[in-house]
Order: sequence, then structure tokens, then C-alpha cells
Amino acid sequence: MIKYFLIGILCILGLNVNAQDMVVIKSVHLKTNDSVLVYKPSTYQKSQKYPVVYLLHGHSANYRSWSKLADLQALANLYGFMIVCPDGLKKSWYLNSLNKDSLQYESFFIKELLPKIASLYATDAKKYFITGASMGGFGAMSLLISYPNLFLSAGSTSGVLNLRHSGFKKTTLAYILGAYSEENKLFDEYSPVNRLHLIKDLNKKLIFDCGTEDYLYKANNQFRQQCDSLKIKATYITQPGAHTGGYWSKTIHQHFKFFDELAKETTK
Repeated sequence: MIKYFLIGILCILGLNVNAQDMVVIKSVHLKTNDSVLVYKPSTYQKSQKYPVVYLLHGHSANYRSWSKLADLQALANLYGFMIVCPDGLKKSWYLNSLNKDSLQYESFFIKELLPKIASLYATDAKKYFITGASMGGFGAMSLLISYPNLFLSAGSTSGVLNLRHSGFKKTTLAYILGAYSEENKLFDEYSPVNRLHLIKDLNKKLIFDCGTEDYLYKANNQFRQQCDSLKIKATYITQPGAHTGGYWSKTIHQHFKFFDELAKETTK
């Protein structure tokens, strides 16, 4: 009786106990399972289509990391967005590794993750957004530049937008792109700051930010300068802060507000 009483109370309060889902994808490209945390608006109905924000975590983190930094269910409810948090497997950099026996994360994301989410949920394919912190900021901008037809916009908070500035260039990045050196031009070719020209005529609107005490502040300023040079419509926010979760927990709200405005513009 107590059990049914509690369920009745939840229904009266209008709480959606199923708003948050766990999706596990057995991936061919990763050769392992990827755990994905999915947040739906509390008013979610299959008869509607919802914008989606793919939210990427930073180096050494996992699919639950963003849920510890921000109230993702509240954001989903506020903006009517679905929020998808995949596991970047700590150090994938969201790239296809040059080591073919290793992670092919980009292929997983495009060929497995996106179709899976679209098959399970009522998503609006015209309103896919992607953002993330640090390694996740790199991944978000990299994926937008590579697949601009799939994403309406992208964001980055404290993103590694120039790989030569990364603290992991001689370790996990080197495993993916080869040993770090000035001669290894892959670190330049894969850096979003050097790839922006690929979207300069596509009318994409971006958002990115970096704290003034962040070691990636210079790289983010370079990214801003390149956006200006190419006349890419970018909102760049610089404010006090370091490369920390405390900083990202505040800035991510600005990204959702930005995406919400774009989503409404697209509806008009």
C-alpha cells in the first residue's frame, strides 16, 4: 500500500520519473559499449519533435560528468531540449584514431550514436546542437566543421581549439595523431582554429568562451581572431575563471540560451 501511495503522490506532483534514460550502445567502431545518458523534457511526447543538444565531457571524465556540474533535467525542462551525454571513453578526443585497432570515435558518433538517438526519440533533425568542455569543446567544434549539415550550431567552453596548446599533446593526443613534434602537421590539420575556413560561407553561428585564467585562453583568442577574419558569426565570451568544473557549471547555461534563440529563429 505504501508503494502505491508514493507512486500516486509522484503523479499528483506531476513528476516525470522516466525523464532520464540510460542508453547503452554496443559499438562496432569502438569495439566496446558506450553508455549514453539522455535527458528528456518532463513534458516529452512522441507526437512532437525536440531539439537535441549533444553535450561532450572533458579529458578523463565520463558520461555522468556533466550531470554533476549542472542540473541537466532542469535545462531540458526549461528549454524543451533533449540532452544527450555520450561517454568519450576518457581520452578519445572524439576522433578516429590513426591506430586502426584503437577507437574510431568520430565514426561511432556519426554512424551509430546519432542514428540510435534518432530511432529511439522524437528528435528534430534540423535542430541538432553540440557543445562541450575542454576536450569536449574540441570535439564539438571539430564535429561541426566536419559535418556542418548535421548540426545547426556548436559551442565550446574552455575548448582545446588549437591542439598544440593541449596539456595532453605528448600523451593521449600523440597516441591518436602520432608523436608530438613541430614537424607533425596533423596537430595543425586537426585543430579547429585551422579548419574554420571550411564553414566560412555556411552562415553558421557559434558560441565559445574561456576564462581569463585558463591556460587555453590564448588558443581561444586565436579562434576568435580567426572567426573575425573569416566573418563567421561567433559569440565569444571571456570572463574571470580557470580550467575548472566550477567555471563550466556556470558557462554552460549561456550555451543553452544561445541554442534556444537559434532554435526559435529556425522555427519562424
